[in-house]
Amino acid sequence: MHKYLKILLFIPFLLFACAIATAQVKLPQPSPESMVKQTIGLTDITIKYHAPGVKGRKIFGGLVPYGKLWRAGANEATLITFTDELFLNHERVPAGTYSFFILPESDSVWNIVLNRDTTLWGLEGYDELQDVAYLRVTPKKVAFHETMQFSFSDIGANTGNLNLTWENSQVSVRIETEIEKKALANINEALAKAAPDDWYIWAQCADYMVAHRELHQKALTLINKSIAIKETFFNTWVKAKLYALNKEYEMAADLTAKAIQLGKIEPETYQTYARDIENAHNSWKKRKM
Repeated sequence: MHKYLKILLFIPFLLFACAIATAQVKLPQPSPESMVKQTIGLTDITIKYHAPGVKGRKIFGGLVPYGKLWRAGANEATLITFTDELFLNHERVPAGTYSFFILPESDSVWNIVLNRDTTLWGLEGYDELQDVAYLRVTPKKVAFHETMQFSFSDIGANTGNLNLTWENSQVSVRIETEIEKKALANINEALAKAAPDDWYIWAQCADYMVAHRELHQKALTLINKSIAIKETFFNTWVKAKLYALNKEYEMAADLTAKAIQLGKIEPETYQTYARDIENAHNSWKKRKM
């Protein structure tokens, strides 16, 4: 009995010791974890990093010496992910996740380095043979930033800038994505999976092609397919735009007139497009004369 009593007394102690070993207090980190995400074109770009502060120190040329690779953050490697192949400063970079480094050479010459190894802590284990991009950039002077920050700016249809700002310095890299290639791939995939009665998916794809003159013949095929499934104000309006862009204003005016009549069947949805359709109808009606 004595032996079993000792075991019973030891069990609570063991449980208490395990609880102490695994307990953690959540406290503010000196370099908090941060993440920024941006969609450019159809490509998602995500950066995960730990953001250090200046804390009264000289950063570039001091804490971050010139001529030495820097992890562009604190703790484990800063990671950048691209869901599609893209261009950084006109250099092609495959889709994937990469470690992000900065190599500042002087006050006026820095380099951005992307590396395939995403398991690094700082520079430990870094292998330059795993580099996939080496981009020369020029830093500029900006207002003081206490905390290091990644950000995106000047976002366009398929372009934008990625910025790294800390202390009084900022570097930017230009991003360009191949939106048309991805969009056409998405269109082909969507049409292959379209339900037999889904008139809208055919119209939506044709509407995207309106702005691309080289695709107008294909767009006409798609919109005729949509109308064959179900004639609506929307697919009739898309077909009118295609004829107008080909300067066939009489046909375009007739189609907008029909779109206006079809809009009465679904007035709530039609109101979103009403002004554009009716203004186009009046304009094209004059041009056909």
